Amino acid sequence: MENYISISFLNDFIFCPRSIYFHQVYKTFDTAIYHEDIQTKGRIAHKNIDNKKYSTKEEIIQGLCIYSTRYSLCGRLDIFNKKTGALIERKKKVTKIYDGFVFQIYAQYYCLTEMGYKVKKLCIHSLDDNKNYFIPLPEEGIEMDKKFKCLLEQIKIFDLEKNFNPNFSKCKKCIYKNLCDYGPIC
Repeated sequence: MENYISISFLNDFIFCPRSIYFHQVYKTFDTAIYHEDIQTKGRIAHKNIDNKKYSTKEEIIQGLCIYSTRYSLCGRLDIFNKKTGALIERKKKVTKIYDGFVFQIYAQYYCLTEMGYKVKKLCIHSLDDNKNYFIPLPEEGIEMDKKFKCLLEQIKIFDLEKNFNPNFSKCKKCIYKNLCDYGPIC
């Protein structure tokens, strides 16, 4: 059986490949135990989508479980407007468009198109300042699409036991640093 990659892991893997393992360790714990303030605020901001209370309009799909057998991806989208074809990924506060943000919305794009939806535009929405950042579709952003597909391959072959070169500036910010054998060094 093929293992599916959670869309939420794409950004996490870029931050630190080991974080996905530690996320699984903490999966059964209350997030209050290990989430920092920023993660808690993000989770709270996401509640309207998770509870499908963002909109009552029929053309707005929110919190839909999505998948792609072609890319072995699964997850949930934030908002898709069937009428306009706009796929929107909401973030608490966007200060920069990171590759991981783009890869998450690409993953949602591929899932939706494989499921038969017509996606015409991609948008990352910053909740704190109400700004929209439009992202080129994968066929328009060919280099980013190549990087996205390369990331999927890296995730599939990653081995926690192999040599690892930590990024200590990221380690200092990692919510899993107490579990990681690199954590005390940071």
